[in-house]
Amino acid sequence: MRIDILSLFPGYFKGPFDESMLKRAVEKDILDINLLDIRDYADNKRNVVDDRPYGGGPGMVMMPGPVVRAIRSVRGEKSLVVHLSPQGKRLDAHKARELSHCEHLVLLCGHYEGIDQRALDLEVDEELSIGDYVLTNGCLSAIVVIDAMARFIPGVLGDLRSAEEDSFEGGILDCPHYTRPVEYEDLAVPEVLRQGNHKEIEKWRKDMAEKKTRLQRPDLFC
Repeated sequence: MRIDILSLFPGYFKGPFDESMLKRAVEKDILDINLLDIRDYADNKRNVVDDRPYGGGPGMVMMPGPVVRAIRSVRGEKSLVVHLSPQGKRLDAHKARELSHCEHLVLLCGHYEGIDQRALDLEVDEELSIGDYVLTNGCLSAIVVIDAMARFIPGVLGDLRSAEEDSFEGGILDCPHYTRPVEYEDLAVPEVLRQGNHKEIEKWRKDMAEKKTRLQRPDLFC
């Protein structure tokens, strides 16, 4: 999958994509991640990409020209352009899986007070939010989207079942997990997990997942 990230701070992404599973996915050519600086598409000598908002108000707004030119420089017939914004639909596991089937994903990071609406109307296919809160910019949101989505692409995880059995995949949270030692500070691994009865283990995991969901996220049962 090809991913183009359009932002004002390309250096923001260097660390997260140079570690762990995302790094290996890039090394194995499963992911092709490209970073573009929207300032490079400004049409003035100082590479200014923002201006004061019409109607007044605090902060600055990104001008439509540089944003539109940046998107069009990478957009193709099979591209999906996503604007990362608090005003977007909330990202969930279903959406992450859907994005994993894209051939080319263009992620537009919001900055300042926002982006001129005309750029969004002309070039953006959809808007996504990672939660009901506001960040200083959309870069972190882009990282979250890529990490959540990439787990569903074959070859990124060692075992695709890890993604398929995680929280939210069955509409509920994940069950508790245990490993060695059998006892730790007077807390023992549940006996059912040590008996080797896979049918009972599966039932226990489902029961524990439902119990945890009712406690932590009862809204998922609504």
